[in-house]
Amino acid sequence: MELSLDRTYYNNGTNGVLQNKGHLFCYTIELPWRENGVRVSCIPEGRYKLAKRYSEKFGWHIQLRHVIGRSCILIHPANNALLELEGCIAPVAQLTGQGKGNHSRVVFEALKATIYESLERREPVFITIGSAADKKKEVEPFIYAA
Repeated sequence: MELSLDRTYYNNGTNGVLQNKGHLFCYTIELPWRENGVRVSCIPEGRYKLAKRYSEKFGWHIQLRHVIGRSCILIHPANNALLELEGCIAPVAQLTGQGKGNHSRVVFEALKATIYESLERREPVFITIGSAADKKKEVEPFIYAA
């Protein structure tokens, strides 16, 4: 499975569009770009392998592997990047501001189920992160069961 995340950078957060096979899956929020600073910045653009991960804090979630200069970068629920994220990515149903969204937990569960299905079939799952400014294309909506 190949996911793509097209970002738009702002001073107070980073907003993204997450696609699966060219179809909109959800939106994302992250911290603003601050030169890949640990716990204060979103991660660099690039292609990352995804894996299952468990922690007491988040339960089962998703980890991005081999992020240069960073460790334990996750995809997990959050609705406000500045208050709830330390470099991770949060899926949201709608964007409500710079680095802000809503209904993250519901969207995260749908995203996690989709990714885990591929991983259970032993298919590798990757996410490619880039800038929305580099891609001016329309995406078709993807409807997920809430």
